[in-house]
Amino acid sequence: MTCYRTLISPEQLQALTTSAQPWMVFDCSFELMQPLAGDQQYLDTHIAGAVRADLDRHLSAPKGDLDAASGGRHPLPSREAFATWLGNLGFDHTMQAVVYDRQGAVYAGRLWWMLKWLGHEAVAVLDGGLQAWQAQGGPVSTGPSPARRPQTRFAPMGALAQLTTTEQVEQQLGRPTQTLLDARGEPRFRGEVEPLDPIAGHIPGALNRPFGNNFGTDGKFKPAATLRQEFDALLAGCDPASVVHHCGSGVSAIPNLIAMELAGLGRGALYAGSWSEWCSDPRRPMAQG
Repeated sequence: MTCYRTLISPEQLQALTTSAQPWMVFDCSFELMQPLAGDQQYLDTHIAGAVRADLDRHLSAPKGDLDAASGGRHPLPSREAFATWLGNLGFDHTMQAVVYDRQGAVYAGRLWWMLKWLGHEAVAVLDGGLQAWQAQGGPVSTGPSPARRPQTRFAPMGALAQLTTTEQVEQQLGRPTQTLLDARGEPRFRGEVEPLDPIAGHIPGALNRPFGNNFGTDGKFKPAATLRQEFDALLAGCDPASVVHHCGSGVSAIPNLIAMELAGLGRGALYAGSWSEWCSDPRRPMAQG
């Protein structure tokens, strides 16, 4: 069986869905400023057979959940809670997972990373998202999710993605063993605007690469050689293995993480709490400019 670990093209997905290989496709569409819009987008059009994966309901812990694996605006659920949700969908370890959205892989990337975190390597982002699928004439459906498969017992395995905590970021702050990479837009990074969190700015010493820089005009990830050149220039000699990705709430950081992996620079760590968790304590150092 073919295992897709980073990206999958529309052509490859079409071949997968007509093969004997077990698979599940997840629609992760979401609009940060309109949280209900993703559900409507799914109802209007989704890849035939795709199930719904909502950032707030499925890919984040409920507010106040004491078992959450991170803080911030979109805290990660515990590995056990997330595995239970997957099992309820009928997902199991034999399946190839394909994740997509309409928003530049931001929300699909979240599910991609979370499946790696549970030890499931066979997960890939649909390059170009729903737009690329439709451009290739891929079949789509409307309406609610398809009937659920029989429930499975999906158990977490050894993590294949590294989660970094606020305490770890604080301990390594300013050391060459940690290179912080912030995926937010430049105005937010510089602290000129902050539409979501109570304090504007960034973690001292962080580098800035807005997540949209990873995509070409066609909405697909740039070629690996181009990404490698851009990240080499940004890191300027810093060890790629030291990179800790973050953003506002640990979601839009993932395209940077995927892009570095495509560029052959390894799978960096994720600070899922990100700026929203960091700035929740005013005693932590913060920078602007």
